[in-house]
Amino acid sequence: MTNGKDADDRLADLESRFAHTELAFQDLSDVTREQWDEIDRLKCQVERLKDRITELEQGVGGTPRLEDQKPPHY
Repeated sequence: MTNGKDADDRLADLESRFAHTELAFQDLSDVTREQWDEIDRLKCQVERLKDRITELEQGVGGTPRLEDQKPPHY
C-alpha cells in the first residue's frame, strides 16, 4: 500500500508543479506580448520623429535651412 500512496503523492506533486509552470509560462507570454506592443509603438514614434527631423532639416516649415541662408553681412 505504501508504494501506491508514494506514487499518488508523487503524481499529485508533479501535477501541482505542472500547473504552476503553466501559470508562469502564461504570465511570461503575456509580458512578452506587452513588450512587443510597446516596441512596435516606440518604432512608430521613432519613425515619426525621424520624419519630423528630416522636415526640419529640409526647411519644410517655411524657413530655409540654416546652411542655405546667407550671412547677415551679405
